[in-house]
This record gives sequence, structure tokens and C-alpha cells, in this order.
Amino acid sequence: MYNFSKFISVKMERKEFIKKGMIGFGMVASGAFHKLIKSDIKDDKALNPFIEHKSTGINQKTNTSSKFMAKTILHKAETRGHANHGWLDSHHTFSFADYYNPERMNFGVLRVLNDDVVSGGMGFGKHSHDNMEIVSIPLEGDLEHQDSMGNIAVIKKGDIQVMSAGSGIMHSEKNKNLTQEVKFLQIWVLPNKKNVKPRYDQITIQTEDIKNNLLQILSPNPDDEGVWIHQDAWFHFGNLDEGNKQIYKFKRTGNGLYVFVISGEVTVETQKLSSRDGIGIWDVDAVNFHADKNCEILLMEVPMLLG
Repeated sequence: MYNFSKFISVKMERKEFIKKGMIGFGMVASGAFHKLIKSDIKDDKALNPFIEHKSTGINQKTNTSSKFMAKTILHKAETRGHANHGWLDSHHTFSFADYYNPERMNFGVLRVLNDDVVSGGMGFGKHSHDNMEIVSIPLEGDLEHQDSMGNIAVIKKGDIQVMSAGSGIMHSEKNKNLTQEVKFLQIWVLPNKKNVKPRYDQITIQTEDIKNNLLQILSPNPDDEGVWIHQDAWFHFGNLDEGNKQIYKFKRTGNGLYVFVISGEVTVETQKLSSRDGIGIWDVDAVNFHADKNCEILLMEVPMLLG
């Protein structure tokens, strides 16, 4: 277990943030030759990113305009960090790489939510991670995975990929196609156990299972629905028709819920959200959803405190 007291009210200056190299990859793939070439971007090995408030596990100002009784944090799509590396076009909900915002470091143990577009034949070359739960959700195209455990796989829309980096893992992720972009969400969750045995898993969800339903795609239990991670977190995915209503009930007391709108429009309690908007909610037992237009949404219930 982590000693949570070590993380209370941590401050990180911009120079120190950049020094720690938060991009999370050390090489890129050449589209012309499909060979790996070195990059000057550091990997995440020195990453110690968790910054939290004493009571909530976040370091951001609450959404005072919300009429909802729970505490909320609103992240409109256009307020995200943005970096276009040519081969990689990425939007960052939380501070990452050269995007540094001390008020947007995390939501509880949800540390990274990147919305990535990778050009044909390009990708993240072989690089290392440790002590991080990494979830990839393809939205379009084919993403090819290889790792130091010998896994080779291609994931596409409808697949959910998870890696427990644990004591250390090397992997690469690249666009399988030369002429088509691949779009995917890259999500990092801080684990509740350190130095576990690295592992990889993936599942395929069926279209009919998410239609007007919030389908569980991740949990802490290997025997439960979806993939699993070393954290008391639950992810749900839904594809809702206009007018559909859903209610989400929290799995664990004290957790928060981060909602990310992949497409369409939805009202979360009283807050209207559009494509790529996000909202964090905590200090409540359930959350109501109303699809204002056809929409795809990702729900991430996570502990607000690390421990």
C-alpha cells in the first residue's frame, strides 16, 4: 500500500514537471520505413505525479456554477492541453508532457486521460513503464501492441486493452495501417499495489451490450465483467440513443466519478456536456444521465484518495 500522507499538498513547479518527463514514451515509429527511431522525449520512469487535496484527492477548483448538490469539476473540451507532434495529435485532460497546469494534475487516482490520433504507420516505439495501470480504448482504426512479455495483438473499436506495468514492462503501440489514422483513449490509473507482476489483457465488447446501457468494462475483480486492474476502480461504457435515461450507482463509498463524452450530447444531472467534455463528481451515491442527442460516454469511478 502507498503511504498516502506522503502525497498531501504536494507542489510541483513547471521545471520539475518537465524534468520528470511525463510523455510516457521514448521512441517513435517511422511511417516511411516502419523502423523505430530515437526521440528526445523522456519516458515516465521517474514519474511521481500524484497531487491531491487533503479531503478530496483533487487539486482543482470546484464547479461553482453547478446546481447539482454533489461536488463537481467541469472540463470543457476546448480547455484541454493540446500537442501536435506531426505524427501524433494529442489532447490532454490532465497535465502531461509539455502541457502543465497545476490545477489539472489528476482526478483522484485517475492520472492521465489522453485523446490521441496517430498517423498511418506511426506510433509509440518500445518504452518502459512501472507501477501504473494503463488502459487503451480504440475509437477508430487498428492499434498494434507488442510487449516484453511476448504479447502481440491488434486492437480496434470495441476492444478494451489493459496493462498492469507493476515491477516493469516494455511495450510499443503503433498504427497498424499505413494510410489510415488510429484514434484511441490512453488512460493511466495509479495502482493500490506496487511492484506487482506485470500483466496484459484485452476484451471485446459487443455493440448490443452497450446500446442504451452502461456496460461494465473494468473492475478490481478478475472474476467480474470486463478487464481488471490493481485499484478499486470501475469503468462503464454506454452508447445511448437520444432521450435515453440512465442512473449510475457508485460501487464504493468515497469514490468519485469522471465522465468523458466521446461523442454526442448528454446531461449529467443538471450539467449539459458535448463531445470530448468531461466532468468529475464526488460526495454523492448516484448520478443521473439524459442523452440530449445520440451519445457515447465513458464513466470512470475511481478512489479519490490513494491508499
